[in-house]
Amino acid sequence: MASPSTSTCRRVQCANPIPAALAAERLCLSHFLDEAFLRADHTLALCRDGCAINSGELEWLLADALTIVNNLEEPAAPNPDVRDRMLELLLILANLQEYVAHHSIHTERLA
Repeated sequence: MASPSTSTCRRVQCANPIPAALAAERLCLSHFLDEAFLRADHTLALCRDGCAINSGELEWLLADALTIVNNLEEPAAPNPDVRDRMLELLLILANLQEYVAHHSIHTERLA
């Protein structure tokens, strides 16, 4: 795997390095996880309300999962708290995917 980028997070006053897997987002791992948790919470709320989920949201969440897995494989392991958050988010995303697959949740195709 590639080493961390030399640039820092795009969030104001965050000097954390950006892992190679997050270079396109220009976010450190912690801020990426914050945003991914918000996306997952939003999608879970839609599921609970019986609302349609657009396919783009599901694809984004699956991409989040792939990014997390890629970061878990990085040679420079994240600290235990960040690693726990990564694993928690993977579990939430897996449960969400399972929920969508087994309930009458409709996905909307983006045009």
